Amino acid sequence: MIIARSPLRITLGGGGTDLPSYYEKFGGFLIAGAIDRYVYITLHETFVNYLIIKYSKMEKVRKLDSIKHPIIREALKMLDIDCSYLEMSSMADIPAGTGLGSSGSFTTALLKSLHAYQRNLIHPRELAEQACDIEINKLGEPIGKQDQYIAAYGGITCFEFTKKSVKAYPLKIQKEILYDLEDNLLLFFTGYTRSASGILKEQHTKSKKNDKSMIDNLHFVKELGLESKTALEKGDLKKFGELMNVHWEHKKKRSGAMSNPKINDWYDLALKNGALGGKLIGAGGGGFLMFYATDGVKLRRVMTAAGLEEVRFRFDFEGTKVMTQS
Repeated sequence: MIIARSPLRITLGGGGTDLPSYYEKFGGFLIAGAIDRYVYITLHETFVNYLIIKYSKMEKVRKLDSIKHPIIREALKMLDIDCSYLEMSSMADIPAGTGLGSSGSFTTALLKSLHAYQRNLIHPRELAEQACDIEINKLGEPIGKQDQYIAAYGGITCFEFTKKSVKAYPLKIQKEILYDLEDNLLLFFTGYTRSASGILKEQHTKSKKNDKSMIDNLHFVKELGLESKTALEKGDLKKFGELMNVHWEHKKKRSGAMSNPKINDWYDLALKNGALGGKLIGAGGGGFLMFYATDGVKLRRVMTAAGLEEVRFRFDFEGTKVMTQS
């Protein structure tokens, strides 16, 4: 029995600059934080000559090409694993389509479990690149590399993206500031789930065409990410919260599907009740609203009364890992 887990993530600055249509021309930068909410993959051997796969559906197959789940199919092909006499299943603390990078977490956890099955050790960078290869190159998803990298590495990590490489290094944040950040960042579920592909495809297409408004927007967001890094490393959390608000105003301009009147109302309500700034996590359109709050007690009370469910979290500093192997 092998059990692997991979953390979900929040973005703390620079989100959107990790798409190849942007960073291959201009270079991208963002800060991401892995959180203690996870995607789990279990894998074990059976006595039947086929593969059993359990996720939101169940599959029983004898040939790799018969697998309907595209990520599982490509991962098994990549590692050249015979699909006989195996059973795998997935579980998650948070539903997919909520902006916390669940697809990247799923892929890294799956690959980690398969490498463990083959008795392979794999570095987080290689794990992230294999996951990116599956999702971006083989399956053609219009996504960036943030999710796979932060899931593999964990922590609060800065990423610099270029056409040739990804540079990853930890944010230099003091322990006391880290604890304050964890205490003052609040996540609320909007109740909306969505596919990120539509919104990201729009950004990807405009960036590929050198659309001036999109490129200028991403340039500005990248600078905000660098300013957020400086603010966090200096311990200026008030400045960080204010930058989140500026980021959200510019993020909304990328797509008409980024927000909706209900989300805007909730956001305005939060700013009137203890939040310095916030944004939708992920591509937009639904999922989780994250706020930096100066009065978390008041904000929790007001947002809960408005019908939003809070998900409390701490940061994860382990990244994708095998929890059990026997």
